[in-house]
Amino acid sequence: MNPRTGNATDVIIVGAGIVGLAVARALKRMAPSLSVAMIEKEGGVARHQTGHNSGVLHTGIYYKPGSLKAQTCILGREEMVAFCQEEGIAHEICGKVIVATRPDEVPRLDALMQRGKQNGVRAHRVTERELVEREPEIAGISGLYVPDAGIVDYVAVAERLMSRLREADALIHLSEEVKSLSRQGDDILVETSSGRHVCRFVVNCGGLQSDRLAELAGLGSAVRIVPFRGEYYQLSGEARGFIKNLVYPVPDPAFPFLGVHFTRGVHGDVECGPNAVLNLGRETYAKGSIHLADMSDTLMFPGFLRFAAKHYRVGLQELWRSHSKRAFLKAAQALVPKLEACHLSPAPAGIRAQALTRDGFLLDDFALEESEYVLSVVNAPSPAATASLRIGHLIAQRVESALRDRVSLC
Repeated sequence: MNPRTGNATDVIIVGAGIVGLAVARALKRMAPSLSVAMIEKEGGVARHQTGHNSGVLHTGIYYKPGSLKAQTCILGREEMVAFCQEEGIAHEICGKVIVATRPDEVPRLDALMQRGKQNGVRAHRVTERELVEREPEIAGISGLYVPDAGIVDYVAVAERLMSRLREADALIHLSEEVKSLSRQGDDILVETSSGRHVCRFVVNCGGLQSDRLAELAGLGSAVRIVPFRGEYYQLSGEARGFIKNLVYPVPDPAFPFLGVHFTRGVHGDVECGPNAVLNLGRETYAKGSIHLADMSDTLMFPGFLRFAAKHYRVGLQELWRSHSKRAFLKAAQALVPKLEACHLSPAPAGIRAQALTRDGFLLDDFALEESEYVLSVVNAPSPAATASLRIGHLIAQRVESALRDRVSLC
């Protein structure tokens, strides 16, 4: 690696969610002399997707063999567990069951098990009796048991990554919003709400704002981030004992969402959800709140209109469950019949940054777009938290290669 030019930072990473932090960690481990800085518009790390997910350590059973999701999730889960063990961060490998409640779901269970085998994921079929032994209160006729699934405190992971990065002399600029990115000779000028930074390479890990940052960088991304609101309820009272670990329905292969499921957290809470509805703001977490520019951005995008025309029935069902606790309860009771409305208390919602193509298709895999000076992570929904350390390593390799290529051209 050649010495940095003047006062320019080698690499600036925009966005201090878990993926951005993992990229910075991988760069400092790969090339300790590299100068790395992070720019985050919020006052702390993990304020959006990282801090609003269900805390599950995924195994990779759902993802298309050979996809980035499959490759990075399997290795990333192992790295995340090792990191948590080394750092003393709360986590547990508790296993999960994927439950078929109707006969027509059983063939999808078989297909899911085969996909898991292709991905190297341990899973085996369980009978109705074995389901009850593992989760006494659930209703199902058959299932899959996935022993390597787990739970973790991702906010604690992100905060520890930030601490380790500061120890490694990485700079973390909080409460700074990127306003523009422009070429300045062989460098990039990053103008923010607080000043200017110059660097040799930019990594865009902006999550809910990643497509806009890609446009600022001149990459001209063909996808648009559409925010889907994930609404959860927390189980209270005796219902907290209804779920032992993780319980999931058989997913609908037409959508990259996993359906209403039950998850136990590392701190003892138990949640069910999410409901998945279009959110009228990329970062508006209060129910019913609207961000006019974000809403217009979504509704005017041709890809959204095509997507809505194809899937409006499912969208209306999700919207109904969002506004009717009784409808949500009915969906949850398909797995846990004993659940009652009094057992459900609203829990904090999350917002999924889902990339949508102009043709109206939800982008299923992780997606990276790269130029000579900028790499953008344009789609990194679940299981990005599980896979983050492996994604960080992959991106760091690409960044180092890009910087080396530029040296060789000089």
